Amino acid sequence: MSIPVVTLGSGVGTIVQDLERLHGPVTVVRRCAELSELIAACQSGIARAAILADDAGDVTAALVDRLAASGVALLVLADQEAAKARLDALKVAHAPRGSTADVLSGLITEAVHQLQGQDTPTLLADPARALRTGTAQRGAAAGDPRLGMDATGDGTAQEDAPGEGDGVRANGTVSAVWGPAGAPGRTTVAVNLAAEAAAAGKTVLLIDADTYGSSVAASLGLLDESAGVAHACRLADQGLLDQASLLRSALGVSLKGRRLLVLTGITRSDRWIELRPTALGVVLEQARHLADLTVIDCGFSLEADEELSFDTMAPRRNGATLRALELADTVYAVGAADSVGVPRLVRALAELAAAVPGAAPKVVLNKVRASAVGRSPERQLRDAWDRFGPAGTPITAFLPAEPATVDAALLAGNALLETAPASPLRHAIAALADVSVASRRRSRWAVTGAK
Repeated sequence: MSIPVVTLGSGVGTIVQDLERLHGPVTVVRRCAELSELIAACQSGIARAAILADDAGDVTAALVDRLAASGVALLVLADQEAAKARLDALKVAHAPRGSTADVLSGLITEAVHQLQGQDTPTLLADPARALRTGTAQRGAAAGDPRLGMDATGDGTAQEDAPGEGDGVRANGTVSAVWGPAGAPGRTTVAVNLAAEAAAAGKTVLLIDADTYGSSVAASLGLLDESAGVAHACRLADQGLLDQASLLRSALGVSLKGRRLLVLTGITRSDRWIELRPTALGVVLEQARHLADLTVIDCGFSLEADEELSFDTMAPRRNGATLRALELADTVYAVGAADSVGVPRLVRALAELAAAVPGAAPKVVLNKVRASAVGRSPERQLRDAWDRFGPAGTPITAFLPAEPATVDAALLAGNALLETAPASPLRHAIAALADVSVASRRRSRWAVTGAK
């Protein structure tokens, strides 16, 4: 089997000559001068493997993903230990610069066979497999980085993250909170789902992955000068993300003696390009090892950016949302319970089924009130859903409309469990999070939350 190869970087000239004299399966078809030329050559279909010297440009998860999507395996020539560790984290084959031609030929052949044997054309399509054999193992070998770590990402000392124990954490779960346009309450649900789970004693990471209007930081009264999720994605793209660095990228929020970890969202909507789907997938896999539960506040749009269809590897604004929904164990589809919100949610669920066929969303109708749908609003909504909603997708929860309660929590920068612990909305979200909350008499003390 002949394997056409393209090369880039210093010192590859000798390698080309040695490979040609070997008369083996590997044949160099082009020596590239720039990384952009190598990418173009790989996407043109002339190569099945690429040899890249470590001084030719940064090898990132996005680059690996791009080459793999073109059916090209990558081999990097690297001597420095830091570079080799980073390549191991990215699951990229590498060899010393002084390797013989027969060794390089064998590594290239093996890399091509591994790429062809995968179920998908993307090397990082399964970040779980990559990280279980890469950085996750190194992080586990060093012990649990949650203990005694700085959780602010800006050098400010914080309390230790919740949870104790040594060894490897069992994989946590990921929940994505999504919904159509029109402010149905995605962030309110995401923040309070995470808060209830954290207050119940779980280690919880809340991620703001909304590429249109991130608002988790404002909802919790956090400073958002730096986007924690963007920082974590940059580290993931460079192969430098582990549990300790993910923890340093997060902010810590105290909730009734417990701590909620938060990766704040992008500070401007034009920074959406920093949330690349491949990198976000690595972030989520590391989050599974760090937290019992990861809650993602997603953007609303599922469009595939068809105007960029001529370049299938171009950055896509909705790629982060689609990747989060693909990797989530549970998807909460939040819609407003009114004559506009319900039809909008029905149409959005059809788009979700087409974009993420494996998703089985739990429908959550928010802002339920008699003034919008008539007497017995839950019964009215259920009857309408049975008639017009997608078959086989029942309504999981009804969340009552409490605008004054939500406004008070937003003004204080707190979760509902702090500002209105006895409110019906708080109890409904706690039930959705499968958290048992002790009921209280609806007294003036309980309603005001006085202490």
